[in-house]
Amino acid sequence: MLAAILFSTGGAAIKAADFGPWQVASFRSGIAALTLLLLVPQARRAFGWRTALVGAAYAATLVSFVLANRLTTSANTIYLQSTAPLYLTLLGPWLLREPLRLRDLPILAAVAGGLVLVFLGADHPSGTAPDPARGNLFALGSGLSYALLICGLRWLGRDGGDQDRGIAAVILGNLIAFVAALPLALPLGSHSTIGWGVVIYLGVFQIAGAYLLVTKGLRHVPALETSLLLLAETALNPLWTWLLLGEVPATLALAGGALIILATIGQAARAPARPATIETA
Repeated sequence: MLAAILFSTGGAAIKAADFGPWQVASFRSGIAALTLLLLVPQARRAFGWRTALVGAAYAATLVSFVLANRLTTSANTIYLQSTAPLYLTLLGPWLLREPLRLRDLPILAAVAGGLVLVFLGADHPSGTAPDPARGNLFALGSGLSYALLICGLRWLGRDGGDQDRGIAAVILGNLIAFVAALPLALPLGSHSTIGWGVVIYLGVFQIAGAYLLVTKGLRHVPALETSLLLLAETALNPLWTWLLLGEVPATLALAGGALIILATIGQAARAPARPATIETA
């Protein structure tokens, strides 16, 4: 639950940092990669082309999540990223040879309905969401790349790979995001001490610390309970942005988010016992 709370602070913190979006995307990931390398040095043994490929999907998730948050509301960003099950259902038969099941169709319909409501509830530009339409597109891309990340993590684990492979993919993903966004993050310019503190918080706690808490929790908490606890991120993310920055999402967007959350709960309740996936943005 603490991991979910840390993950959920990303939207408000990304908006509050007095850095450009590419700077936040680059420096946040660079700090997270360094933190994980220091705390989990054994993960370097799992570096390879396979973990780098999965890391590339994670890097796309990280960068697009930051760009979306700076352009549209935090609610729209997290709700549209949470449409990953829609992509997973479509990608599973192709990438993982996992057939589409008839019982998944109602879940697909509910997520698709939530997606439509979020777009129908398009917000007018505001100080914290200057370009909602473009931000929504980045958020959709974040959902797609997150689905590819989950497919990749399942692919890594199919041949009995240990947990270090997942951590290695997370480290490499952050390194790729740092390097890819760095050219657009320069020149650095001058920033406040509070601004640097926010970026350091994002890297050390909101990504690295939360990820480590999840991996520890998974050793003691069943997969279903973990999945449901982590849904707190989707519910809390818009709340922090509203409380701290006064950002109020559209009513239709909130309704769409609620539908997506309910669909995800329904999917988790029917899933067989297996390791839970985690939010990583």
